[in-house]
Amino acid sequence: MAPLLPLLCLLLQPPVESRDFLPADLVELSRLDSSVRLDIRYAGRNNFLGRPVYSEARAFLQRPAAEALVRAHKRLQAEGYGIVVHDGYRPWAVTKIFWEMTPPEKRVFVADPSKGSRHNRGCAADVTLYELKSGKTVEMPSGYDEMTERSYPDYAGGTAEQRRLREMLRSAMEAEGFMVYEYEWWHFDYKDWRRYGIADITFDRIPTPPR
Repeated sequence: MAPLLPLLCLLLQPPVESRDFLPADLVELSRLDSSVRLDIRYAGRNNFLGRPVYSEARAFLQRPAAEALVRAHKRLQAEGYGIVVHDGYRPWAVTKIFWEMTPPEKRVFVADPSKGSRHNRGCAADVTLYELKSGKTVEMPSGYDEMTERSYPDYAGGTAEQRRLREMLRSAMEAEGFMVYEYEWWHFDYKDWRRYGIADITFDRIPTPPR
C-alpha cells in the first residue's frame, strides 16, 4: 500500500505563521554520523497506524539539533550505548493524519495540527538506545508510540534496568540542549525549536549535498 503522505501534502495546508524564523537547514542524521542507527517506524507498518506514511526511511533535523543529537550519541557511546532514531523532522501533513486517526482521549500523544508540531519545525527527535556490544535495541518501560501511562518519562513501573536506561538516555539528551516531552520518554525537543517555522515538505524535496 502506498504511503498516504504525497497525496495529502497536495490537499492540506499548514497554519500560517507571521513571525520571523531562522532559515531551514535540515540535515540528514546518517550523513553526520553513520553509527546513529535508524528505525523509522513511519516508513513501514510497525507503527500505531499500521501502515506507512513516509515513502523513505530517513531522518532529518535542523543542523544545530542534529549536531546536538550526535554529541548526545557520543556521550552514550562512552557508556556502551548508542542512539536509535525513530523519527525526526515530520511534514505537517503527517501531524494532521496522526491527529485525525487518534481518539480524542489519546491526543496528548499527538500534536495539534492547528498549532503545528516541534517535529514539523525539525527540532524534535524520537529516540531510544541500542547496546554497542550486541547491537540490540534496549527494552524501555514501554514500547515506542505506546499510548499509555507507561510512556510517561516519570513512570515508576517497569524494571529497574529499564528505568536506568530511560534515565541514561534522558540525561545525555538534556546535557545537549534537549527537553523530554512530559508524556513520552522517547520524544525530545531541541531548545531552539521556537526559532524555526512549520514545514510540510516531503523528504525527497529536502536539499542534500552530494556525498
